Amino acid sequence: MAQNLPSGAGPVAQVTGWVRVVLDVPLPGPFDYRCDEFVTPGMRVIVPFGRRKMIGMVIDLPETPAYDPVLIKNVEVVLTDVDPMPAHWLRFARFAADYYQRPLGEVILPALPMALRSVAAYQGKRSGGGPVARLDQRSPPVVAAVQASEPPALNEAQQLAVDAMTGATGFQAFLLHGVTGSGKTEVYLHAAAHTLARGRRVLMLVPEINLTPQFEQALRARLEPVAGQGGVAVLHSALSDGERLRAWLRVQRGQARVVLGTRLAIFAPISDLGLLVVDEEHDPSYKQQDGLRYSARDLAVWRAHDLNIPVVLGSATPSLESWVHAERGTYRRLPLPARARDVTLPTVRLVDTRRLSMEHGMSPYLLDAMHKRLANGEQVLVFLNRRGYAPALHCASCGWVSQCPRCTTFTVLHRMTGGRHQLHCHHCGYQQRVPSACPDCGDQDLRPMGRGTQRIEEHLAELFPQARVARIDADSTRKKGSAQALFASVHAGEVDILVGTQMVAKGHDFANLGLVGVLNADAMLFSQDFRAPERLFAQLMQVAGRAGRHAGHGEVIVQTGYPEQPVYQALLRHDYAGFARHSMQERESATLPPYSHQALLTAEARELNVALGFLQSARDAALALLVRDRTEELITLYDPVPLRIVRVDNMCRAQLLLEATHRPALQSLLRQWLAAMHDNPDVRRVRWQLEVDPLEI
Repeated sequence: MAQNLPSGAGPVAQVTGWVRVVLDVPLPGPFDYRCDEFVTPGMRVIVPFGRRKMIGMVIDLPETPAYDPVLIKNVEVVLTDVDPMPAHWLRFARFAADYYQRPLGEVILPALPMALRSVAAYQGKRSGGGPVARLDQRSPPVVAAVQASEPPALNEAQQLAVDAMTGATGFQAFLLHGVTGSGKTEVYLHAAAHTLARGRRVLMLVPEINLTPQFEQALRARLEPVAGQGGVAVLHSALSDGERLRAWLRVQRGQARVVLGTRLAIFAPISDLGLLVVDEEHDPSYKQQDGLRYSARDLAVWRAHDLNIPVVLGSATPSLESWVHAERGTYRRLPLPARARDVTLPTVRLVDTRRLSMEHGMSPYLLDAMHKRLANGEQVLVFLNRRGYAPALHCASCGWVSQCPRCTTFTVLHRMTGGRHQLHCHHCGYQQRVPSACPDCGDQDLRPMGRGTQRIEEHLAELFPQARVARIDADSTRKKGSAQALFASVHAGEVDILVGTQMVAKGHDFANLGLVGVLNADAMLFSQDFRAPERLFAQLMQVAGRAGRHAGHGEVIVQTGYPEQPVYQALLRHDYAGFARHSMQERESATLPPYSHQALLTAEARELNVALGFLQSARDAALALLVRDRTEELITLYDPVPLRIVRVDNMCRAQLLLEATHRPALQSLLRQWLAAMHDNPDVRRVRWQLEVDPLEI
């Protein structure tokens, strides 16, 4: 029985013919089916695949199938409960699949809410019994009204930035480089209001879920007078399946005119998009680390270019990739050199810890500064990017150290409720109770080694008994809404000393925070990853920027054993441009990104020699392709090597790095290489993953 063509389906449709469908399976695809109902690209269908039924998406209507029609099965159900995905969205998904070398189905289907790709959600019925119909029958949630706020007056630099954005015609990539507290959010809001007034829609990305509540409040207070109440939709992975489906439908139906979200929101099905904003564009959280390993920032630039609209990348510490684009003129740099309020940037002080007597990992200078700030009624932030009580537990008698039985790494000591302690592996999730005695020698005097946020919180409560101490990290914010509640208590002045990890380092506007103390920053100085200094500088600049944002006279104390390092010297001067110049010279001389392009093949196996053997065979195959195509001079193949943490969850890991001076040559090689990968004799004995533009090596 033919069904009516859904609204918005467009003119391309057919009845009784062939459809080409993509599925969320690790196979190249697409797959051809026979269909006797009205269908158009962008529609979902339920199809048989092997012994199961799956939801896929139609991407093409071929005149003839790609293989023997006798072998082709029928589409079982054409789902019409949502409009087809628009052509520009399918084009965007196809680019992501091509660039990141993944099957198109592994891009398209995971981008949809779970209910729209679950056969069980439709219970074998036609669309009328699906999750969308059930959701539409419920009363929509009541959205509390937000009091509209008047925009503050812009300073000259902010106004110039807004004028540049609102005056752009067609595609333009802007790099909004503003010091911390320079009012980048205010620039976004003005540009967004202008876009909405022209009848277009806005997509804003933030790097972390805990930043969405404050951004949502600001967007609603300022933009709902233009967008309408409820005109802001939020998309991120912490939403329940129902919440995500409801928000996604509001976006897809055009009801939400402003979309706010984390990296997954780059795949939001927005039509009439007029402005794309990526806040804290340097943040590594924009890079997906499993499945489709995409960069939401890079995809945002491509999507804006495809739609011929402006994109704004904002940061106090831009990625070197974006900075080089601005230096070359590919991006237009918009500087915000001063704080929006009439306050100075915080004073940075380096404390050389090499000859100091430390108290619980804190120098006398830091403790004295904390006493003064607290006596003055100001808040203090102690930053340590290491959660748990201590990085390890050890025995002083025999040297035993708490080791994960499944990984080549230590288990972290965690303080649990009720005074009990446990050992956790942060890589595989292994947990065990703390042993009562050393497993090797029986000594009962087991001691924590090093410090995590829990231990610092405990010591600060002892050192400052009158102060209210709170900790914000991944452990203290596990429950839904807990992060928002903790940040609200800090903003309300109910916390005197805040201990936090990178969760507190960016985006938060603490009005009464006068002092930031940084512990153990040196841990990142000697990483094997060439991007470690860039990450450290960004992290320190961001956390330093939390101090003195409203009242001025902020202070930042960084404890280090290497104060002469260029990272710290640039931090003293708040000199991002100088740090970037130095780093770019180093990268260019070593032909490292952004002056080259990389891909990383990783393999996991029960035995390390199997993983290395697979990678060596893959390297040989890639080399043969380079010789055949005469592109050996454009692409470098490194030797397979074990990862620094070799074993995780009883799987041994190794990697093979490819580096190219010519991106199209690398992409061409990867396409051919992947096709040949399945002929590798060890392919069934390993789990492997190819990542384009890896951020961690």
